[in-house]
Amino acid sequence: MDSLTSQIQPDRLPQHIAIIMDGNGRWAKSSGKNRIFGHKNGVEAVRKTTEMCAKLGIPYLTLYAFSTENWNRPSLEVRALMQLLVQAIQKETATLQKNNIRLNAIGDLNQLPSSTRKSLEKAIAETAGNTRMTLTLALSYSSRWEITEAVKSILNEYKNNPFPIDSVNDQFISQFLETASMPDPDLLIRTSGEFRISNFLLWQLAYSELYFSSKLWPEFGEEDLVEAILDYQKRERRFGKTSEQLKP
Repeated sequence: MDSLTSQIQPDRLPQHIAIIMDGNGRWAKSSGKNRIFGHKNGVEAVRKTTEMCAKLGIPYLTLYAFSTENWNRPSLEVRALMQLLVQAIQKETATLQKNNIRLNAIGDLNQLPSSTRKSLEKAIAETAGNTRMTLTLALSYSSRWEITEAVKSILNEYKNNPFPIDSVNDQFISQFLETASMPDPDLLIRTSGEFRISNFLLWQLAYSELYFSSKLWPEFGEEDLVEAILDYQKRERRFGKTSEQLKP
């Protein structure tokens, strides 16, 4: 592991990593367990990934934890997930404090059960002063919901004022999104071998590098994260330019 980590170029680290944590249910099923067992083991993968990102010096980590579409899952699973989230937040807040990590959340948080929302808000407040890394949980989130809400916010902001049409550009729209306080992801990782973005950060991923792992989320460890970062560092990020234009 150390030899693999030593290959990372510190000056080319992604500033923001986003992860679609997929495969908890399939991992549990392969072990003859129920889906909740998979979600519980997924929490351990979250801990390892978060601590490794902090150790490597990644400033922002965003995890797709629960989508707006996930509310359509069986009610028993949803209730168990919400309870698990409360337990994980309460248990891990001390670890976040120890590692100087700030907790953040994006999504339609008003849809969360009150106990879940209160635990989340408490942890966010307690870690607000931490500066080493920002860990963002996308909860009751979908990108289409986010963009729809951004349009509503823009219309509400300017309902009594002339609309600044000439001022509308990428930066103008971005300031109304849930992620306005953070840079766009440099690297998106999705586990479980699926090749989809699943309504996650559609606006923000415009120029992100995509990395797909065949590992199911509970299997995803520090070494897998390092391999994803090494793969990212091999790529040439042109942002529409040619390779020749990027040369000094």
